[in-house]
Amino acid sequence: MIQPVLRDQALLDDIQAASPAYGDACIWWLGQSGYAVKTQRHLLYIDLYLSEHLTAKYAATDKPHIRMTEAPLRGRQIADASYVFASHKHSDHLDPGTLPDLLAASPHAMIVVPAAILDHALKLGIPRDRLLPTSGDQRHAVDDSFLFASIPAAHPTFELTDAGDYPFVGYLINVDGVRLYHSGDTLVYHDLARRLRDFQPDILFLPINGTDERRNALHVPPNMSADEAIALAADVGSGMVIPHHYDMFTFNTTDVNEFTASAAAAGIPYAVLQPGERFTWTRPAGENETPAG
Repeated sequence: MIQPVLRDQALLDDIQAASPAYGDACIWWLGQSGYAVKTQRHLLYIDLYLSEHLTAKYAATDKPHIRMTEAPLRGRQIADASYVFASHKHSDHLDPGTLPDLLAASPHAMIVVPAAILDHALKLGIPRDRLLPTSGDQRHAVDDSFLFASIPAAHPTFELTDAGDYPFVGYLINVDGVRLYHSGDTLVYHDLARRLRDFQPDILFLPINGTDERRNALHVPPNMSADEAIALAADVGSGMVIPHHYDMFTFNTTDVNEFTASAAAAGIPYAVLQPGERFTWTRPAGENETPAG
């Protein structure tokens, strides 16, 4: 099993010690699609899966969720959370084995979810006053240095509700001069590149696990592949790509070397993170951050 570079208190201490300048970001991959992101004034968590919930749930099925990477943290250890983003209701993004413990340990934390899955989140035992639902292109201003909005994700379809809400989303986050796009789980759809060009992300967190005949037969929702992620980044024309959604479950992963080869061939800047290791993104010299918007 893949071991995190840092875990437990050592990882928490590293997150606490990080002190990025305005316009820079420190990032820790926590497995699957999960990250801690620290900027000058804010610490965010995104799509956390820090339990064995799915391993237990699918143990006796035709798609056992056998972990490939040890969890670097548990929800109960995260006592500093303020905003935790969940892109959709699947448990490797909205984890019943992580979030209740995290909310108990972080009494001021809010969980940002698509409005379409609000009832699902409540059924997991998350109190309504700890949930911040978002819909459509609704924009939220936490303060003058932290804005975010959701955009649709296709997993594999949009499944738009009668109320006009999308149950699968990605997040556009503008925080302390850094623009982040976290895709959640999605395919590339017709309007995605245009939306991202308008946003001008500094970092794109994109899935790379794709699909194949075996997973299609098991009804595993597909994601974009490594080649599709790189093609999207080239179409957007801005931002470093950080790949996610691999090296978590043996039945639904990919070789990250295929991603690095594709990125190198296309001349797309990228970073492959190791679980539990700090990665610092620094704004290129002479490049001014885009004003919040």
